[in-house]
Amino acid sequence: MATSPKSNAPRLATVRSVSHVSPNMYRIIFGGAGLADFPVGREGGYVKLIFPEAPRSNPDRAVMRTYSVRAHDAVRGEISVDFALHGDKGGLATDWALNARAGDTIALGGPGTIKMVDPAADPAPDWYLIAGDMTAIPALMCNIERLPETAKGDVVVEVNSEADKQPMDLPAGMTVHWVVNPDADQLNGALVAAIKALPWRAGQPFVWTACEFDSMRALRSYYRNDRGVARDQLYLSSYWRSGRTEDQHKSDKAQDSASDQAKPLPA
Repeated sequence: MATSPKSNAPRLATVRSVSHVSPNMYRIIFGGAGLADFPVGREGGYVKLIFPEAPRSNPDRAVMRTYSVRAHDAVRGEISVDFALHGDKGGLATDWALNARAGDTIALGGPGTIKMVDPAADPAPDWYLIAGDMTAIPALMCNIERLPETAKGDVVVEVNSEADKQPMDLPAGMTVHWVVNPDADQLNGALVAAIKALPWRAGQPFVWTACEFDSMRALRSYYRNDRGVARDQLYLSSYWRSGRTEDQHKSDKAQDSASDQAKPLPA
């Protein structure tokens, strides 16, 4: 019988299978005794993969990369984690994932908090805008699966190629808009432009967006200043920043969040 890990203690996860979801999205299913008591209802929340390779400048510090839980099979004791691939620009996590084989093990921290759309919010949203780039697709898909059948709104997804489009079981009132951008790493603003080009629906929205850091900041200004979306009607996060490591991006996010929180709310 598996024992419950201590609070914040890493779990040992075992690779059960590996597969391509699309040309630029790779899925690993993890299982093993360490995941036998993985909390239910955490799809879309994050886990941290902990790699044995430590940076030479700080050999005592673990190297971690953050990913969303795409699915959880509590009966089998398995979670699915999807990796967005970046062509020949893959880093530590991508290289590890592409070389992983059934039976390999890795330490895994979490799960972390879930920040999803809330159909039960009071008052309930009149419509939804759910958007993200390739890195956000796992959490974005979990959001879609939480929507009520009566949901209305738009889903905007940036992918690297036509072949990276994934099937979506959307409520009849939701419309998906695909943005095919083979140069997403070049920050050409394709996702931001596509969102701004959408007709803004009447009523109170709930907006959920996750993407690259500078795109996030551009969209934050658009949502708040141009469209008047209140903070309690908005979840906005950056999952990466072009040209920065995860640790550098984490520092950038902390500084940006502190600066943003210090700003007065719009009148």
